[in-house]
Amino acid sequence: MGWSLPIGVVKGTVIRVHITFLLFLVWIGVAAFARGGQGAALQSVVYIVLLFLCVLLHEFGHVFAARRYGIQTPDITLLPIGGVARLERVPEKPAQELVVALAGPAVNIAIALLLFLALGGLASEAGTEVANPGVSLLERLLWVNLFLVVFNLIPAFPMDGGRVLRAILAHRLGYARGTQIASRVGQALAFALGLWGLLGGNPLLMFIALFVYLGAASEAHAVQMQQVSRGLLAADAMITRFESLRPGSVVEDAVRCLIATTQHEFPVVDGAGQLRGVLTQDDMIRALRERGPETPVPEVMRSDIPTVRDRQPLEDALRLMQEKQLPAVGVTDGTGRLVGLITPENIGEMMMVLAARPERRSPIVPRIRSSA
Repeated sequence: MGWSLPIGVVKGTVIRVHITFLLFLVWIGVAAFARGGQGAALQSVVYIVLLFLCVLLHEFGHVFAARRYGIQTPDITLLPIGGVARLERVPEKPAQELVVALAGPAVNIAIALLLFLALGGLASEAGTEVANPGVSLLERLLWVNLFLVVFNLIPAFPMDGGRVLRAILAHRLGYARGTQIASRVGQALAFALGLWGLLGGNPLLMFIALFVYLGAASEAHAVQMQQVSRGLLAADAMITRFESLRPGSVVEDAVRCLIATTQHEFPVVDGAGQLRGVLTQDDMIRALRERGPETPVPEVMRSDIPTVRDRQPLEDALRLMQEKQLPAVGVTDGTGRLVGLITPENIGEMMMVLAARPERRSPIVPRIRSSA
């Protein structure tokens, strides 16, 4: 995720803090200082840090549950509204997704139970005033963990409750239909939250509503991409007409290609026809502004671009793009030469075409037949 800073690695998962979270800490500290001085500011910042430690542990609940099913988690990002654990792929079976989704809230229940025992009994209702510095720190943390359980189990993406709902629906209706229904429920709840926030003059509630709505829409789009790719080959969706750059090219050469074409991603191909990297429009403009037109392309291109064979399932290419957040995936023939590109933009175009075709399962282009 952009605008995030890595602060550590735990068992292969990078922990990132979004810049807005740091600004949020500063805002909390300044507001508390204005009300009660240095002591109040320190107490408020410590409370927020401990709160987000609970959020981080919640996310690691998802991480370790996902690893039981062979699913890796590249990173966790802390935001002012919570944490996001990025899974490389969605669990294959509804029961697996149910376990992964519930693992996070289970961690918060465990934390609340430990705090309950440490306090020697049920915390008072005053603890529900989580912003009240007059209430003990442990008491506030107990109640906030219970709140996290309830909030995360709201049946709306991207919260855990949305994934729980999808897992339950998918068991009976199938993954695609389950996602569609769960996404619509999430968007309806987001609309209700937004209206409530608007009528009540609560901008935070409106922001959460926007977050929920976009999360639900994103989940529905990702699953739609998976569904339309089934039964298709990489060759069915790849771009075959494109401008490429050479390892000896400079940014000025890329600029000429950008102006002369509608491309946003430019493959860098060596003399043997093999893909060495991809220069994106954003990286090109950034290099032009910061380093100048004579900057060698290999210094600013992305070299982590994988390739798939032309006869591989399109699902493989989509999974790589989603897991690694890639701008493109190369498509090669049997000799390893680049013959095409798959990008999010042309996948979106393919989805529109397939949705408009009378027979949606027919390929966009003739399948490549084996010469054997």
